[in-house]
Amino acid sequence: MIVVACPGQGSQTPGFLTPWLELDGVRERVQAFSDAAKVDLLAHGTESDADTIRDTSIAQPLIVAASLIAWQALGEARGRAAGVAGHSVGEVAALAIADVIDGDRALALVGERGRAMSSAAAEEATGMSAIVGGVEEDVLQRIAAHDLQPANFNGGGQIVAAGSLTGLAELAEDAPRGARVIPLQVAGAFHTRYMEHARPVLQAAVDAAEVGGPVGTPDKLLWTNSDGSLVTDGMRALELIVHQVTSPVRWDLCMAGMIDREITGMIELTPAGALTGLAKRGMRGVPTVAVKTPDDLEAAVALLNGENE
Repeated sequence: MIVVACPGQGSQTPGFLTPWLELDGVRERVQAFSDAAKVDLLAHGTESDADTIRDTSIAQPLIVAASLIAWQALGEARGRAAGVAGHSVGEVAALAIADVIDGDRALALVGERGRAMSSAAAEEATGMSAIVGGVEEDVLQRIAAHDLQPANFNGGGQIVAAGSLTGLAELAEDAPRGARVIPLQVAGAFHTRYMEHARPVLQAAVDAAEVGGPVGTPDKLLWTNSDGSLVTDGMRALELIVHQVTSPVRWDLCMAGMIDREITGMIELTPAGALTGLAKRGMRGVPTVAVKTPDDLEAAVALLNGENE
């Protein structure tokens, strides 16, 4: 069983959309996504610098658009993907891939999500740091000791702490035994109490998505960041998008759910790399392909076609 994974914020790099624009129809599709999200994705995906695309209101629609473009570029092989999951904002791309909502509504939704979370993040100086290694109980105790919250349980010995910049700096100086603390290039304490003011805005965006067209039943296995379980109802999947912004991302449980379903391969869509890295530690032995540029499509199609088995 091949699963498609959609990356989250922090995976974007300057100019990463440029090679995709050489594919037929992609420039027009990016323009349509730009209109839906109310963000100039063409400019930000090709010309903007790292600081600009770090802005949450830009990064989130840019990442989701890129994932959906890479998904379409897989062509007929897409039908062989049995499941999909997204990490954080990647869950919005996963909804479109599972045919819960269409791509334009996904971009409209993520445009509102990005602006709402950017506004919430601007209220206080906050951030996120990955803690790699250590004993989980010790890591969680150290996070709490500095008035931080665990925002991502990424599996493979990685937990992300979020909260005040002061608290994160103190944590870096007081790292758990056997662990490294790595600051992340994000602009806020996502998936924590600091995002509470984003919830009503996101709820309104979800409501708009529901009335904008049919909400489908997922046509693939669809795992939720909430607890790693499978979501079989489209309306419930949309509800969980709202819940997600103030709750930890349980990517560790998503990977455990994939293993329970006997995953045989994972394809991470653009901008790829982070989730395949986690899979190498959390799903050892499972073949992965990171689709970073169109040059990686051939390997992804081969995995979908079973040629790597």
